[in-house]
Amino acid sequence: MRIAMIGLGRMGANIARRLMRGGHEIVAFDRNEPAVAELAGEGAIAASSVPEIIGKFDGGPRIFWIMLPAGAPTEDTITQLMDLASPGDILIDGGNSFYKDDIRRAKACREKDLHYVDVGTSGGVWGLERGYCMMIGGDKETVDLLDPIFNTLAPGYGTIPCTEGRDAPDARAERGYIHAGPAGAGHFVKMVHNGIEYGLMQAYAEGFDVLKGRASDKLPEEERFDIDLPDVAEVWRRGSVISSWLLDLTAIGLAKDRNLEQFTGRVADSGEGHWTIDAAMEEAVPVYVLSAALFARYRSRVDTTFGDKLLSAMRFGFGGHVEMPQ
Repeated sequence: MRIAMIGLGRMGANIARRLMRGGHEIVAFDRNEPAVAELAGEGAIAASSVPEIIGKFDGGPRIFWIMLPAGAPTEDTITQLMDLASPGDILIDGGNSFYKDDIRRAKACREKDLHYVDVGTSGGVWGLERGYCMMIGGDKETVDLLDPIFNTLAPGYGTIPCTEGRDAPDARAERGYIHAGPAGAGHFVKMVHNGIEYGLMQAYAEGFDVLKGRASDKLPEEERFDIDLPDVAEVWRRGSVISSWLLDLTAIGLAKDRNLEQFTGRVADSGEGHWTIDAAMEEAVPVYVLSAALFARYRSRVDTTFGDKLLSAMRFGFGGHVEMPQ
Protein backbone atom coordinates (compact mmCIF):
# COMPACT_ATOMS: atom_id res chain seq x y z
CA MET A 1 0.00 0.00 0.00
CA ARG A 2 1.10 3.60 -0.54
CA ILE A 3 0.98 5.78 2.58
CA ALA A 4 1.91 9.43 3.04
CA MET A 5 3.85 9.86 6.28
CA ILE A 6 3.59 13.46 7.49
CA GLY A 7 6.02 14.06 10.33
CA LEU A 8 9.40 12.33 10.38
CA GLY A 9 10.40 12.77 14.00
CA ARG A 10 11.60 10.08 16.40
CA MET A 11 8.65 7.79 15.72
CA GLY A 12 7.33 8.94 12.33
CA ALA A 13 10.55 8.19 10.47
CA ASN A 14 10.89 4.73 11.99
CA ILE A 15 7.25 3.89 11.32
CA ALA A 16 7.90 4.81 7.70
CA ARG A 17 11.03 2.63 7.65
CA ARG A 18 9.23 -0.38 9.11
CA LEU A 19 6.46 0.00 6.54
CA MET A 20 8.99 0.17 3.70
CA ARG A 21 10.73 -2.93 5.04
CA GLY A 22 7.33 -4.63 4.88
CA GLY A 23 6.90 -3.78 1.19
CA HIS A 24 4.74 -0.66 1.47
CA GLU A 25 5.45 2.57 -0.39
CA ILE A 26 6.01 5.77 1.59
CA VAL A 27 5.49 9.36 0.51
CA ALA A 28 7.54 11.31 3.04
CA PHE A 29 7.05 14.89 4.17
CA ASP A 30 8.42 16.96 7.02
CA ARG A 31 9.31 20.61 7.40
CA ASN A 32 12.79 19.38 8.22
CA GLU A 33 14.15 18.89 4.68
CA PRO A 34 17.18 16.76 5.73
CA ALA A 35 14.78 14.28 7.36
CA VAL A 36 12.90 13.95 4.07
CA ALA A 37 16.12 13.58 2.11
CA GLU A 38 17.39 10.88 4.48
CA LEU A 39 14.23 8.81 4.10
CA ALA A 40 14.21 9.36 0.33
CA GLY A 41 17.72 7.93 0.27
CA GLU A 42 16.26 4.77 1.81
CA GLY A 43 13.57 4.45 -0.85
CA ALA A 44 10.76 6.81 0.14
CA ILE A 45 9.09 9.22 -2.30
CA ALA A 46 9.96 12.75 -1.23
CA ALA A 47 7.39 15.54 -1.01
CA SER A 48 8.20 19.17 -0.29
CA SER A 49 4.75 20.25 0.91
CA VAL A 50 1.37 18.89 1.95
CA PRO A 51 -0.24 19.88 -1.39
CA GLU A 52 2.54 18.08 -3.27
CA ILE A 53 1.70 14.88 -1.41
CA ILE A 54 -1.65 14.72 -3.19
CA GLY A 55 0.00 14.34 -6.58
CA LYS A 56 2.14 11.44 -5.39
CA PHE A 57 -0.83 9.06 -5.52
CA ASP A 58 -2.06 7.45 -8.72
CA GLY A 59 -5.54 6.86 -7.38
CA GLY A 60 -7.61 6.49 -4.25
CA PRO A 61 -8.22 6.08 -1.56
CA ARG A 62 -5.21 8.10 -0.50
CA ILE A 63 -3.89 7.32 2.98
CA PHE A 64 -2.38 10.15 5.03
CA TRP A 65 -0.67 9.22 8.30
CA ILE A 66 -0.05 12.28 10.50
CA MET A 67 2.69 11.77 13.09
CA LEU A 68 3.05 15.19 14.68
CA PRO A 69 2.90 16.65 18.21
CA ALA A 70 -0.61 16.95 19.63
CA GLY A 71 -2.20 20.38 19.40
CA ALA A 72 -1.70 23.00 16.72
CA PRO A 73 0.76 21.06 14.47
CA THR A 74 -1.66 18.13 14.16
CA GLU A 75 -4.79 20.29 14.05
CA ASP A 76 -3.47 22.58 11.32
CA THR A 77 -2.26 19.68 9.18
CA ILE A 78 -5.55 17.80 9.43
CA THR A 79 -7.48 20.95 8.53
CA GLN A 80 -5.25 21.44 5.48
CA LEU A 81 -5.66 17.82 4.40
CA MET A 82 -9.44 17.99 4.75
CA ASP A 83 -9.44 20.83 2.23
CA LEU A 84 -7.17 18.97 -0.21
CA ALA A 85 -8.39 15.38 0.10
CA SER A 86 -10.98 13.68 -2.09
CA PRO A 87 -14.02 11.68 -0.96
CA GLY A 88 -12.97 8.27 0.28
CA ASP A 89 -9.48 9.35 1.39
CA ILE A 90 -8.28 8.30 4.84
CA LEU A 91 -6.67 10.47 7.50
CA ILE A 92 -4.77 8.68 10.29
CA ASP A 93 -3.59 10.49 13.41
CA GLY A 94 -0.90 8.33 15.00
CA GLY A 95 0.32 10.89 17.54
CA ASN A 96 -0.89 11.50 21.08
CA SER A 97 -3.98 13.59 20.39
CA PHE A 98 -6.75 14.08 22.94
CA TYR A 99 -9.53 11.59 22.19
CA LYS A 100 -12.29 14.23 22.24
CA ASP A 101 -10.45 16.04 19.43
CA ASP A 102 -10.60 12.80 17.45
CA ILE A 103 -14.36 12.58 17.89
CA ARG A 104 -14.75 16.15 16.62
CA ARG A 105 -12.39 15.63 13.66
CA ALA A 106 -14.05 12.36 12.66
CA LYS A 107 -17.42 14.10 12.49
CA ALA A 108 -15.95 16.89 10.33
CA CYS A 109 -14.37 14.30 8.05
CA ARG A 110 -17.64 12.39 7.63
CA GLU A 111 -19.29 15.59 6.44
CA LYS A 112 -16.75 15.64 3.59
CA ASP A 113 -16.99 11.88 2.93
CA LEU A 114 -13.51 11.34 4.37
CA HIS A 115 -12.49 8.63 6.80
CA TYR A 116 -10.71 9.38 10.08
CA VAL A 117 -8.75 6.85 12.12
CA ASP A 118 -6.91 7.48 15.38
CA VAL A 119 -4.02 5.20 16.29
CA GLY A 120 -2.59 5.25 19.78
CA THR A 121 0.98 4.13 19.11
CA SER A 122 3.38 2.75 21.70
CA GLY A 123 6.91 1.61 21.00
CA GLY A 124 9.03 4.72 21.11
CA VAL A 125 12.41 4.80 19.46
CA TRP A 126 12.64 1.00 19.70
CA GLY A 127 9.62 0.36 17.49
CA LEU A 128 11.56 -0.02 14.26
CA GLU A 129 12.97 -3.33 15.43
CA ARG A 130 10.49 -4.39 18.13
CA GLY A 131 7.32 -3.28 16.37
CA TYR A 132 4.56 -1.00 17.63
CA CYS A 133 1.68 -1.74 19.96
CA MET A 134 -1.35 0.01 18.45
CA MET A 135 -4.79 0.90 19.79
CA ILE A 136 -7.02 1.92 16.88
CA GLY A 137 -10.24 3.91 16.66
CA GLY A 138 -12.43 4.29 13.57
CA ASP A 139 -15.15 2.60 11.54
CA LYS A 140 -14.70 -1.12 11.00
CA GLU A 141 -14.62 -1.01 7.20
CA THR A 142 -11.78 1.52 7.12
CA VAL A 143 -9.79 -0.15 9.89
CA ASP A 144 -10.10 -3.50 8.08
CA LEU A 145 -8.92 -1.86 4.85
CA LEU A 146 -5.83 -0.58 6.66
CA ASP A 147 -5.08 -3.94 8.28
CA PRO A 148 -2.02 -4.68 6.06
CA ILE A 149 -0.43 -1.48 7.42
CA PHE A 150 -1.13 -2.31 11.05
CA ASN A 151 -0.05 -5.91 10.64
CA THR A 152 3.30 -4.74 9.23
CA LEU A 153 3.89 -2.30 12.08
CA ALA A 154 2.84 -4.65 14.89
CA PRO A 155 5.33 -6.82 16.78
CA GLY A 156 3.56 -10.05 15.80
CA TYR A 157 3.36 -13.11 18.04
CA GLY A 158 7.08 -13.05 18.81
CA THR A 159 8.18 -15.18 21.76
CA ILE A 160 5.31 -14.22 24.09
CA PRO A 161 3.13 -17.25 24.80
CA CYS A 162 -0.61 -16.95 24.31
CA THR A 163 -2.55 -16.13 27.47
CA GLU A 164 -3.75 -19.28 29.17
CA GLY A 165 -7.52 -19.60 28.92
CA ARG A 166 -7.88 -16.88 26.31
CA ASP A 167 -10.37 -17.87 23.61
CA ALA A 168 -10.97 -14.86 21.37
CA PRO A 169 -11.97 -14.96 17.69
CA ASP A 170 -9.87 -11.87 16.90
CA ALA A 171 -6.14 -12.64 17.01
CA ARG A 172 -5.03 -9.06 16.39
CA ALA A 173 -4.53 -8.36 20.09
CA GLU A 174 -2.08 -11.26 20.28
CA ARG A 175 -0.18 -9.79 17.33
CA GLY A 176 0.06 -6.38 19.00
CA TYR A 177 -2.87 -4.24 17.85
CA ILE A 178 -6.59 -3.88 18.46
CA HIS A 179 -9.60 -2.12 16.96
CA ALA A 180 -10.70 -0.45 20.18
CA GLY A 181 -13.93 1.08 18.86
CA PRO A 182 -15.16 4.17 16.97
CA ALA A 183 -13.11 7.29 16.41
CA GLY A 184 -11.50 8.45 19.64
CA ALA A 185 -11.44 5.00 21.25
CA GLY A 186 -7.88 4.31 20.11
CA HIS A 187 -6.40 7.43 21.66
CA PHE A 188 -8.57 6.96 24.76
CA VAL A 189 -7.03 3.53 25.39
CA LYS A 190 -3.55 4.91 24.68
CA MET A 191 -4.21 7.81 27.06
CA VAL A 192 -5.00 5.41 29.90
CA HIS A 193 -1.96 3.32 28.89
CA ASN A 194 0.21 6.39 29.38
CA GLY A 195 -1.45 7.21 32.69
CA ILE A 196 -0.60 3.70 33.93
CA GLU A 197 2.92 4.18 32.59
CA TYR A 198 3.29 7.23 34.87
CA GLY A 199 2.36 5.11 37.89
CA LEU A 200 4.68 2.23 37.02
CA MET A 201 7.61 4.55 36.40
CA GLN A 202 6.97 6.39 39.67
CA ALA A 203 6.95 3.11 41.61
CA TYR A 204 10.36 2.13 40.19
CA ALA A 205 11.72 5.63 40.81
CA GLU A 206 10.62 5.70 44.45
CA GLY A 207 11.84 2.15 45.11
CA PHE A 208 15.33 2.84 43.78
CA ASP A 209 15.39 6.12 45.72
CA VAL A 210 14.78 4.14 48.92
CA LEU A 211 17.56 1.71 48.00
CA LYS A 212 20.01 4.53 47.33
CA GLY A 213 19.05 6.37 50.53
CA ARG A 214 20.00 3.40 52.70
CA ALA A 215 23.65 4.55 52.54
CA SER A 216 22.80 7.86 54.23
CA ASP A 217 25.03 8.91 57.11
CA LYS A 218 21.85 10.05 58.89
CA LEU A 219 21.07 6.40 59.64
CA PRO A 220 22.68 4.31 62.40
CA GLU A 221 25.91 2.87 61.05
CA GLU A 222 24.85 -0.74 61.43
CA GLU A 223 21.70 -0.03 59.39
CA ARG A 224 23.48 1.51 56.43
CA PHE A 225 23.82 -0.53 53.23
CA ASP A 226 25.77 0.55 50.18
CA ILE A 227 23.55 -1.27 47.70
CA ASP A 228 24.69 -1.71 44.11
CA LEU A 229 21.73 -0.30 42.17
CA PRO A 230 22.80 -1.63 38.73
CA ASP A 231 23.01 -5.13 40.24
CA VAL A 232 19.56 -4.80 41.81
CA ALA A 233 18.05 -3.67 38.51
CA GLU A 234 19.76 -6.56 36.74
CA VAL A 235 18.68 -9.28 39.15
CA TRP A 236 15.08 -8.01 39.21
CA ARG A 237 14.98 -8.37 35.42
CA ARG A 238 15.46 -12.12 35.78
CA GLY A 239 12.56 -14.07 37.22
CA SER A 240 11.17 -11.28 39.40
CA VAL A 241 7.45 -10.53 39.42
CA ILE A 242 8.25 -6.85 38.81
CA SER A 243 10.31 -7.44 35.67
CA SER A 244 9.26 -5.29 32.70
CA TRP A 245 10.59 -3.32 29.76
CA LEU A 246 10.65 -0.23 31.98
CA LEU A 247 12.91 -2.13 34.37
CA ASP A 248 15.07 -3.14 31.40
CA LEU A 249 15.48 0.55 30.54
CA THR A 250 16.24 1.33 34.19
CA ALA A 251 18.98 -1.30 34.17
CA ILE A 252 20.45 0.16 30.97
CA GLY A 253 20.47 3.67 32.41
CA LEU A 254 22.11 2.61 35.69
CA ALA A 255 24.67 0.44 33.88
CA LYS A 256 25.80 3.48 31.91
CA ASP A 257 25.92 5.77 34.95
CA ARG A 258 24.92 4.57 38.41
CA ASN A 259 24.42 8.17 39.58
CA LEU A 260 22.57 9.30 36.42
CA GLU A 261 24.63 12.49 36.31
CA GLN A 262 23.42 13.47 32.83
CA PHE A 263 19.89 14.03 34.17
CA THR A 264 18.66 16.95 36.27
CA GLY A 265 15.50 15.19 37.43
CA ARG A 266 13.14 17.87 36.09
CA VAL A 267 10.62 15.43 34.64
CA ALA A 268 8.45 16.56 31.72
CA ASP A 269 5.02 15.20 30.84
CA SER A 270 3.24 15.13 27.51
CA GLY A 271 -0.33 15.59 28.77
CA GLU A 272 -1.74 12.06 28.72
CA GLY A 273 -1.44 11.63 32.50
CA HIS A 274 -3.44 14.81 33.02
CA TRP A 275 -6.06 13.71 30.50
CA THR A 276 -6.35 10.30 32.16
CA ILE A 277 -7.10 11.90 35.52
CA ASP A 278 -9.65 14.22 33.88
CA ALA A 279 -11.37 11.15 32.39
CA ALA A 280 -11.34 9.40 35.77
CA MET A 281 -12.99 12.44 37.36
CA GLU A 282 -15.70 12.40 34.67
CA GLU A 283 -16.36 8.75 35.51
CA ALA A 284 -15.98 9.16 39.31
CA VAL A 285 -13.21 6.54 39.31
CA PRO A 286 -10.55 6.97 42.05
CA VAL A 287 -7.01 6.94 40.63
CA TYR A 288 -4.76 7.47 43.63
CA VAL A 289 -1.54 6.13 42.12
CA LEU A 290 -1.91 7.83 38.75
CA SER A 291 -2.71 11.19 40.38
CA ALA A 292 0.25 10.96 42.74
CA ALA A 293 2.56 10.05 39.86
CA LEU A 294 1.47 13.09 37.86
CA PHE A 295 1.84 15.43 40.82
CA ALA A 296 5.29 13.98 41.51
CA ARG A 297 6.34 15.12 38.05
CA TYR A 298 5.11 18.62 38.82
CA ARG A 299 7.02 18.56 42.11
CA SER A 300 10.22 17.46 40.34
CA ARG A 301 10.39 20.82 38.60
CA VAL A 302 10.84 22.50 41.99
CA ASP A 303 12.62 19.94 44.17
CA THR A 304 14.39 17.01 42.49
CA THR A 305 15.41 13.59 43.84
CA PHE A 306 17.45 10.66 42.56
CA GLY A 307 14.15 8.99 41.73
CA ASP A 308 13.29 11.90 39.46
CA LYS A 309 16.56 11.36 37.60
CA LEU A 310 15.54 7.73 37.16
CA LEU A 311 12.21 8.84 35.71
CA SER A 312 14.03 11.03 33.21
CA ALA A 313 16.36 8.17 32.34
CA MET A 314 13.40 5.87 31.61
CA ARG A 315 11.65 8.51 29.48
CA PHE A 316 14.83 9.08 27.52
CA GLY A 317 15.32 5.33 27.16
CA PHE A 318 11.97 4.47 25.59
CA GLY A 319 11.14 7.66 23.74
CA GLY A 320 14.18 9.90 23.54
CA HIS A 321 12.26 12.43 25.66
CA VAL A 322 14.27 15.34 27.04
CA GLU A 323 13.86 17.01 30.41
CA MET A 324 12.23 20.30 31.26
CA PRO A 325 14.68 23.22 30.80
CA GLN A 326 16.15 24.82 33.92
